[in-house]
Amino acid sequence: MALLTRIKGPRDLDRLSPEQLDQLAEEIRTFLVDEVSKTGGHLGPNLGVVELTIALHRVFESPKDKVLWDTGHQSYVHKLLTGRQDFTRLKMKGGLSGYPARAESDHDVIENSHASTVLGWADGLAKANEVLGKDDAVVAVIGDGALTGGMAWEALNNIAVAKDRPLVIVVNDNERSYAPTIGGLANHLATLRTTDGYERFLARGKEFLERTPVVGRPLYETLHGAKKGLKDFIAPQGMFEDLGLKYVGPIDGHDIEALESALQRAKRFGGPVIVHCLTEKGRGYQPALADEADRFHAVGKIHPDTGLPIASSGVDWTSVFGEEMVKLGKEREDIVAITAAMLQPVGLDKFAKAFPHRVYDVGIAEQHGAVSAAGLATGGLHPVFAVYATFLNRAFDQVLMDVALHKCGVTFVLDRAGVTGTDGASHNGMWDMSILQVVPTLRIAAPRDADQVRAQLREAVQVEDAPTVVRFSKGAVGPAVKAVGRAGGMDVLRRPTTDVDRPDVLLVSIGALAPMCLEIAELLDAQGISSTVVDPRWVKPVDAAMAPLAEQHRVVVTVEDNSRAGGVGSAVAQALRDADVDVPLRDFGIPPVFLDHASRKEVLAEIGLTAPDIARQVTGLVAKIDGRLEREVAAKAAVRD
Repeated sequence: MALLTRIKGPRDLDRLSPEQLDQLAEEIRTFLVDEVSKTGGHLGPNLGVVELTIALHRVFESPKDKVLWDTGHQSYVHKLLTGRQDFTRLKMKGGLSGYPARAESDHDVIENSHASTVLGWADGLAKANEVLGKDDAVVAVIGDGALTGGMAWEALNNIAVAKDRPLVIVVNDNERSYAPTIGGLANHLATLRTTDGYERFLARGKEFLERTPVVGRPLYETLHGAKKGLKDFIAPQGMFEDLGLKYVGPIDGHDIEALESALQRAKRFGGPVIVHCLTEKGRGYQPALADEADRFHAVGKIHPDTGLPIASSGVDWTSVFGEEMVKLGKEREDIVAITAAMLQPVGLDKFAKAFPHRVYDVGIAEQHGAVSAAGLATGGLHPVFAVYATFLNRAFDQVLMDVALHKCGVTFVLDRAGVTGTDGASHNGMWDMSILQVVPTLRIAAPRDADQVRAQLREAVQVEDAPTVVRFSKGAVGPAVKAVGRAGGMDVLRRPTTDVDRPDVLLVSIGALAPMCLEIAELLDAQGISSTVVDPRWVKPVDAAMAPLAEQHRVVVTVEDNSRAGGVGSAVAQALRDADVDVPLRDFGIPPVFLDHASRKEVLAEIGLTAPDIARQVTGLVAKIDGRLEREVAAKAAVRD
């Protein structure tokens, strides 16, 4: 790492020769494989952008010039070149974020790790420069996968209007988002990759025609005047130029000299320019290149030589869902699946293998996916749209106005719900049960274990006149949590250990927090506080049996892996008020803050969502109620005396 350790900032790159730059690229790849294999992280995308990132930082002067990364998972090389070379705690509490982070460096601008947003940011920054008279460059790096998102094209439509407003758009084209990029845009970019190029064709034509007596030069001028049609025929980059965007490329994304030349031309142009770079995801690391699924897009801890996982985490929630989908697909021909460029991460790869004509990858376009699902349902099918919980936020209006309003039987399966931890604020799935509460007729299931994932998925796809949601956590599934009884449609997980007329606490356990709630009940029992633990299973609408059951207890406590603002606790409280049940309720959940990256366990501890913390507060609440009752009894006795 002789060269890498000498790079303290981007300007240190200026002193390096072309040979040294190539050596630096190799050192960076070695560093990434060695370090990311110890911590886990986004390996493949970063191996693919090494030369591109070096060229960007040599041509542009960050942080004065704004280099923006769409999604941000490919920013590890950017971190290394801007003075952040301690990767020992990558994605861990107190260590580097897996995405750009303003708190880490002035070189980081966008922290949002949701795709397809960078061009909107760039448009706004370029406009701000224009108004304020600044000459700062704005450079937006976006992958071909992110270009499948509608927001990117909304931004391009606006960017193209100002032909003299400088803005450089770098398309990092590796033919993949997570998996191979699909759709019409992907096909167009593929054509660009394989074309010989208009400029080279025209140059050769000019040379030939100018040697032709009399008619050569006029014929060349005629061809040059017909540039638009000829250009589309030879190299159909016209899609971009039709929008008014200058197009440069395709460029070999691993040739630093070629990249710098293209970026310098784009920088000098004085208007919006697209620089199309061809890169190879996972470049330089054979285990990644051999991984056809996603080229080691994101890995856990792996052996650096083989790329094999160091330890297995056991059966996870995603695979349980994926296996059940295959069973449902065999039983029902009307079941189809939708993914937004994440076939494998959301567990639909086995379904796709079994039923290749019944799975639709819409690209990074959650809004379109939801509306398309409404169309599929209206056409007589039952679509299951599997998506990370945090990404469903992007399609809220479509869930509300296209799916629910039209009474469409669509099942949304939300992976990575609740606190996910290491990927930071943008990836915690902590808003879904709040924002979806306002959608009429929509029903939400929160399975507590693998058995309930299977059962509630089956219940969800039976609903044909309204949207249903099944949400589950990230990582390994714990052991099954058996019910000891039923109350309406709710499972009773624990009854009071002593025979009392009115138990102290009704603990309402949401989803994967069931083991925690059972632990809370045990801690309360040790303090002489009796409790009942129930799992509503379907948390929206609130079960009709909730209010009468709550009335049989002195206190109601809800525990959810979701924001407290407008979450299940709020819905239960409203249901009790509507039923005129006057029982104190305390809701525990995630505070309305953006959570820093750390392990799930660390995040839960930091926000007080642990069994000891909750038991301590509930004990205090019960004691407070007891104290108030004692004072009331004493006051009544004093009046009698």
